[in-house]
Amino acid sequence: MARAARVVTVVLAIVSPVLVTIAMVTFATLPEEWRLPETATPLTAAGVTFPAVGAFLIAHRPRLKLAWLMCIGGLGGALHDFCQAMMLVAASHGHLTLAGSLRFPVYVGWAVSGLALEMLLPLYSPDGKLPSPRWRLVVALGAVSTAAEMLRQFVRPDPPLEGYLLPVVIHNPLQIPELAPYHPTLAIVNWTGILATLPLAALSMLLRFRRADPVGRRQIGWPLLAFAGYIVFMFVGVVVPELTWLSILWATLLPIALVFSVTRYRLYGIDTIVSRTFVAAGLLAVVGGVYFGVAALSSLVVSGVDQIAGLAAALFTGAFFQPLRRVLQRAIDRLLYGPVGDPRLLAERLVQEERRGDPAQALASVIGVLREGLAVQGVTVEVTGGEPERWVSVASAASGQVGDSPREVPLVWHGERVGRLLVGPPAPRRFPAAHDERVLATLVPYAADVAHALRMAADLQRSRERILTAREEERRRLRRDLHDGLGQTLSGLAMTINMARLSLKSSPEATDGLLGELRSGMDSVTGDIRQLVYGLRPPALDDLGLAAAVRTLAGPAGPEGPVTEVETEGDLDDLPAAVEVAVYRIAQEALTNVRRHAHADRVRVELRREPEALRLMIVDDGVGLPQERRSGVGLTSMRERTAELGGLCLVSGAPGKGTTVEVMLPLPLLTTDAGR
Repeated sequence: MARAARVVTVVLAIVSPVLVTIAMVTFATLPEEWRLPETATPLTAAGVTFPAVGAFLIAHRPRLKLAWLMCIGGLGGALHDFCQAMMLVAASHGHLTLAGSLRFPVYVGWAVSGLALEMLLPLYSPDGKLPSPRWRLVVALGAVSTAAEMLRQFVRPDPPLEGYLLPVVIHNPLQIPELAPYHPTLAIVNWTGILATLPLAALSMLLRFRRADPVGRRQIGWPLLAFAGYIVFMFVGVVVPELTWLSILWATLLPIALVFSVTRYRLYGIDTIVSRTFVAAGLLAVVGGVYFGVAALSSLVVSGVDQIAGLAAALFTGAFFQPLRRVLQRAIDRLLYGPVGDPRLLAERLVQEERRGDPAQALASVIGVLREGLAVQGVTVEVTGGEPERWVSVASAASGQVGDSPREVPLVWHGERVGRLLVGPPAPRRFPAAHDERVLATLVPYAADVAHALRMAADLQRSRERILTAREEERRRLRRDLHDGLGQTLSGLAMTINMARLSLKSSPEATDGLLGELRSGMDSVTGDIRQLVYGLRPPALDDLGLAAAVRTLAGPAGPEGPVTEVETEGDLDDLPAAVEVAVYRIAQEALTNVRRHAHADRVRVELRREPEALRLMIVDDGVGLPQERRSGVGLTSMRERTAELGGLCLVSGAPGKGTTVEVMLPLPLLTTDAGR
């Protein structure tokens, strides 16, 4: 059955355009007196496009009712044009009886095409079902009105030759002269029913649109826009016959809109199409009016100088083009999405809210603006620390309920994941999909900034706690080392001195041994003191200075080690002690990591003092960082040392492209603190 359906639709997709082509060629070859004022109609466009699109849809979904309506309606339009062309050919050759008989398939094709495409198709779009059983009355109204008009044409009496468009009146073999007085009334009744069915069919789609969920609204938006535009242009063509070509052009877009509705509506934003269409139309109307108005005014003021008038009009129009586009875009966004339509306005509100309080208050503002802009039931922002394998929640804020399966959007700050955004199900709104992507693309970076600020605040608090803990632990260690180590050693030395004094006169040989033990003890005390001092501050900093100490860390290249280049810039002599120790330890750890893990050939170390910061950069050409990396003790230590001084530590790299460690430590505040 499916294969037979595909074969039938392919035949229709071929036959219908062929019939329309034959009709158009025939119209063009008719004698001048037998040509109609308008040969191309919306039925012509339907005969070319609808069967082909219907065949495409049936090839993918053989039981799709909409596709069959498209094929049948397109065939009706092609039959109308073909039989009308053959009727004129027969009449022009004097075969009036044959021409009169061909009148009937002309109206059959018109009725089938109009009923299928203009009435049933929008009523059954996009799922092949009516919105509710009550809409059967609209189907019946359209079918009865169309059938009644077709029958009226079947029995219509021959019109008088005067005012007839053709040289000879084509006789109607089924005419009923007795009905002639009633034909005007019947025509009014029939066309009232037909013209009432068309907007009702579009109204059914509008009701579907209002009741549907966001995904369904996006699907229905395509045919709704297409049919609404066709109805508008059709009525415009009735009032202004010169604009009938607009309805013909729009009829070619109907099947394309239906294809998007059935198959690809998730990939193409109907709201974007609507927005840009209205903005373009508004620009065209206003800019055209401004141009011609300024040109007319300039020609009146500066008569006889057309070039000046055109130049003035062009300059005036260009000056107002961009502001006008912004105004129209904001108006359309407001129409489609409500008062929060422009993502840039949301971003401005968010920036203002961020400036009013601390990061925690800014996070609450972020979720409030996001929820309002996205029109969802809930938004949650979670700020995390650590690595993906062991994320630790730093802070979180929620507005509404995100449900059981929220959408997760990562918050990334300079390549580092700092949290995630959970977006709940959408609330009722007109066009959410494409607008949500614009809102997320605009506001997520701000959310990432706030999440990073919260993370930094939490890291700073933890760093302060660690500093206090480390200080107390260092004091305890020093007390223990001094008391248990140096204290015991010095006590032993004091006892040795007393024994030497007592045995100095009585036993000089024993005194000499005691003094030797005293010398060994003093050497041990010196070693203990040296270890304590080295633990507090690397001696190379005091002996060599920061620049030379870092060069010492680089050292000569070993048999398998990388070649290390150290470049310094600026005065590095009067740096605060804390900065010197931090830079030395970070460089030491980074170079150790390069030698152990990077497999690099060359390493470049840059140490540069700037007016307000000290920068340390270590770049290697090694294997780089893996895609799924986790920070070890070394990287964590570097970040902690940097955070303790209020600086920034960035570790970046890609597989096979080396690794870069960049550290920036602010100087003025640290210098002031050191001076205190």
